[in-house]
Amino acid sequence: MNVNDHIDGSSRKSEEKDPDYGHIPERPRNFSIASAADRMRYNANARLQNPLEEFSEDDLEQMALDFCKDHAVSEESDIRAFRLGAILAKNPAHYEKLRNLASAEEMDILEKEFKHRWSQPWLLYLVIILCSTCAAVQGMDETVVNGAQLFYTGQLGINNGDERSTWLTGLVNSAPYLCCAFIGCWLTVPYNHIFGRRGTIFITCLFSALACFWQGFVNTWWHMFIARFALGLGIGPKSATVPIYAAECSPPAIRGALVMQWQMWTAFGIMVGYAADLAFYNVPDKHNIVGLNWRLMMASAMLPAVIVCCFVFMCPESPRWYMSKGRHFKAYESMCRLRYDKIQAARDIFYMNQLLEAEAQVAIGQNKMLELVRVPRNRRAMLASEIVMFMQQFCGVNVIAYYSSSIFVESGFSELSALGASMGFGVINFLFALPAVYTIDTFGRRNLLLTTFPLMAICMLFTGFSFWIPLDTNRSAHVGCIALGIYLFGMVYSPGEGPVPFTYSAEAYPLYVREYGMGLATATTWFFNFVLSITWPSLLAAFTPQGAFSWYAGWNIVGFFLVLFFLVETKGKTLEELDMVFSVPTHKHAAYGVQQLFYWFRRYLLFQRGAKAPQLYDETEMIAEAAEIGHKA
Repeated sequence: MNVNDHIDGSSRKSEEKDPDYGHIPERPRNFSIASAADRMRYNANARLQNPLEEFSEDDLEQMALDFCKDHAVSEESDIRAFRLGAILAKNPAHYEKLRNLASAEEMDILEKEFKHRWSQPWLLYLVIILCSTCAAVQGMDETVVNGAQLFYTGQLGINNGDERSTWLTGLVNSAPYLCCAFIGCWLTVPYNHIFGRRGTIFITCLFSALACFWQGFVNTWWHMFIARFALGLGIGPKSATVPIYAAECSPPAIRGALVMQWQMWTAFGIMVGYAADLAFYNVPDKHNIVGLNWRLMMASAMLPAVIVCCFVFMCPESPRWYMSKGRHFKAYESMCRLRYDKIQAARDIFYMNQLLEAEAQVAIGQNKMLELVRVPRNRRAMLASEIVMFMQQFCGVNVIAYYSSSIFVESGFSELSALGASMGFGVINFLFALPAVYTIDTFGRRNLLLTTFPLMAICMLFTGFSFWIPLDTNRSAHVGCIALGIYLFGMVYSPGEGPVPFTYSAEAYPLYVREYGMGLATATTWFFNFVLSITWPSLLAAFTPQGAFSWYAGWNIVGFFLVLFFLVETKGKTLEELDMVFSVPTHKHAAYGVQQLFYWFRRYLLFQRGAKAPQLYDETEMIAEAAEIGHKA
């Protein structure tokens, strides 16, 4: 039954007054929308799902001709490409409809795009390499400090073992993330607006390179703090811009896999950072340079940043950025460099233009940040996104990433062995991130987290309790169990809480508030990264290793219940379907989580094979209730 049968007269009048109100897809029976404003908001999201759904092929061809006229596309071959591309934009997978209109060579290219999706122009792979190198910059920036702090804390006078030293060590280590949370992440929008995607990447990598070089020349703890704080000006905007750039340049068939590369190659950079610490460990002081080894460790992170700066402008600018500036033909030229054929480029540009026009019509809530809070559907997405971003830090992973060498030394390793053990964690973190490309879409985001949070808690408890094994009488068991606990934690974290937060946050929000939601999510993860980094030395001193690791084990249990009660599954759902599931009231989803918990207890602990799994999203009655209660601004 169509939703129009359920709206009141005032809503019908609103539709009649607005000729662009558009078509609303059919919804489940008994689905109703409480107000005209809510209906408009749903309608806007539905249009963003596929703004071409209601148009015929003749309409699409005429729209393509109008586009060419409006944006000075005059070459006959380009006009033909837009006519065919507009037809294809409605459903790219139905390329067979062009069989009588396109050449055999063009049809082969369109078919190959879907049957051999990784067969792409070399320039697109250069973009992939660029984005992967940017992620490696991020990883190295985060972990070279891990080994360097074994040396520079003593030389800078902040390793006296007193409370002041522990807080200063944490402050210096966490300085980049303090900058990211309060300054860096919020520069993303103005940087992108003024300099574009490539320009933002160049500037942020330049900041990273200069700050890393600067860190190699400091002689006081406050000088190190300033240099590392400046590093945050590079880390923050880069972490938000690179995934956006990758998504805007990629064809739909491989877009998800490419956006996932950010987390995987960040893990690779983390591993390389550990390797740099190990490589420079035995460098002796020369030419009256005190601490040459740790200075080289800190400065080595500039290398991938310099590489990015050297070839970033060999890649084309994001077509979507050009279009946001009204430079549509430049966008088309850029897209032609990223696709094999003009029809593909015209298809993507035409569809992108329709999305931008649909987004421009979403003017229901003028303040997009308020829309995140005031609209229940957006507020539930924000709650879920903030939970996974918060827990990405408070699961305790960056305690290991930033302080593993100190932890291993504390547990009885020599400094060199501690660096080697830390590199082992980096290798595991990278290798076990690789399956995430498959598992995140196979098992689902929610299921991955519900499985891995309890396992991470167990690994944290195991690591902390291993410190009770007597070091003097059973050294091998003591250091072996601690290393095993940390490695097992890395194996569980990498395919779960590692890739899920950024992926989940990027898809949970409606398109018209997605940039704002992602900005908030990125700032959240960097803020709690700062909290984690600054508090760990003092937490370790106050709680002992056993208590400190148990503290984060407890947070993993908290994370399990937060996911169980508040996290909506987003795997394999369209934007319209996400609107529906995020409209389920929070208390209803929490009750569903409790029912799941009892079901698992009965099914897997009591072995009751007849236990019936609870249902949420497939029940029409619940969806109808969601429509009546949800979406109230």
